[in-house]
Amino acid sequence: MSSQESGDDEEPVRAVVLDVLPRGRPEDDRPQYQKSPVALALGVADFGLYEMALGDDTDITIGDTVTVAPAEARHDGLADVAEIDYDDLSSGARSELEYAVEELVEADEDRFVDFYNEAQPVTLRMHQLDLLPGIGDTLRNGILDERDRRPFQDFADVEARVSGLHDARDTIVERILAELRDEDVKYRAFVTAS
Repeated sequence: MSSQESGDDEEPVRAVVLDVLPRGRPEDDRPQYQKSPVALALGVADFGLYEMALGDDTDITIGDTVTVAPAEARHDGLADVAEIDYDDLSSGARSELEYAVEELVEADEDRFVDFYNEAQPVTLRMHQLDLLPGIGDTLRNGILDERDRRPFQDFADVEARVSGLHDARDTIVERILAELRDEDVKYRAFVTAS
């Protein structure tokens, strides 16, 4: 784990709190995390996973959105922020993860519809659309043909125009979760590698 570094003109990194451990992690030997409250969070834009040491009087709860970087813009009460892996999440954070990803995808629908509109080849034999679960040659070609006619406006438009693609939003959510869990993921489309 490395502490979140910041620069002067860096965009603020915001994260949604997945779990709060009021007594910290008993197995953690870092002084700032022993018996001090800890929050686990999911990055809003990069889907990075974060562990945050909290001050004793911090009133952060599950579902709150907090600024984790740069340090000078950090939410009051965050003593330290570190990037973590999926395996470092508590069971409570893991159970909240899918709901949080669904909400983030729904809240920024344009960004993810743009993925359908703008996805490009990754290699000579693989396209970014092939990274999505359930997307094979037929669906990929259908998406490419339809977006050439005109850009998709929303998830409903993708589903209406591409025969066989029944849940464009859930397809994106499934891919993000697979990338977060690092389930044999060679290429990443949504999650910034930690």
